[in-house]
Amino acid sequence: MELVYTHPSHLLVAQARNALERLGIPCVVHNEYAAGAAGELAPIDTWPELWVRRSRDAERARLAIERAQAAIEEADWTCRRCGSESPATFDFCWHCGKPQHGG
Repeated sequence: MELVYTHPSHLLVAQARNALERLGIPCVVHNEYAAGAAGELAPIDTWPELWVRRSRDAERARLAIERAQAAIEEADWTCRRCGSESPATFDFCWHCGKPQHGG
């Protein structure tokens, strides 16, 4: 196993885990419930950690996580079919279901 991502935000770690699971990369979150130990342990030691089960997947996992984080910073997009605006994190139009790219 190899550590590929850690962050104090459980939401960002969950987003990274979801990105890996979509690609079929086996992973596990450690320290998921360690926040209660803050004060007894250094805060960074209680951050949730995302580990890949196979070290050979580590580089691919890190790239997938970087892409997922970059998507958060992208601009919203307008659907070419119905004209509705969808958040950058959506791959499909929230209104009509048309894929953002292609389709």
